[in-house]
Amino acid sequence: MLNEKLKKHRIILASGSPRRQEFFKNLGLDFEIQLKPVKEEYPPRLTHFEISNYLAQLKALPFKKQLLPNDILITSDTIVWNDDTALGKPCDADEAFRILKSLSNQTHEVITSVCFTTTNFEKTLYDITKVTFKELSDEEILFYIKTYKPFDKAGAYGIQEWIGQIGVTKIEGSYFNVMGLPVHLVYKTLNTIAETT
Repeated sequence: MLNEKLKKHRIILASGSPRRQEFFKNLGLDFEIQLKPVKEEYPPRLTHFEISNYLAQLKALPFKKQLLPNDILITSDTIVWNDDTALGKPCDADEAFRILKSLSNQTHEVITSVCFTTTNFEKTLYDITKVTFKELSDEEILFYIKTYKPFDKAGAYGIQEWIGQIGVTKIEGSYFNVMGLPVHLVYKTLNTIAETT
């Protein structure tokens, strides 16, 4: 349905995340995957959704000069916000352990920002989901890290994996947002773009 509306456009997904790619396939969209390396650093003054918005926009920068009039570039970034701190991807097992220990028996926020860029405009949106973990034992955390190696995931966990199944006690908001994409907002925005371009 949406693919038909967007048939005049080329959708470029600038993400190496297999989860985000799967979401776009599930929307029935024809899209290309293009990746350009970006150093994911942000000014220290930024907080909360400002960080993920900034990083999603930063990922769009290398593409801007090559976009054609019918291109829609989509970039995205997810952070975990806990105790007034942004948690990104852990660099090793020790950091993953510290992050998961800090999330244990707490409620944190998962913030995903999505940036839509064309030759005419740039629009950035974000969604916030609250996730509550039970008290995780050291044994559970170590087992998860050893088995699933969550080093490519913000907050050192994938909610769809074992740790989410045994550890998450409450979710407020979009489950798919925690997986890395607020699919309902992406669908709504692409519909709007299709109707106005």
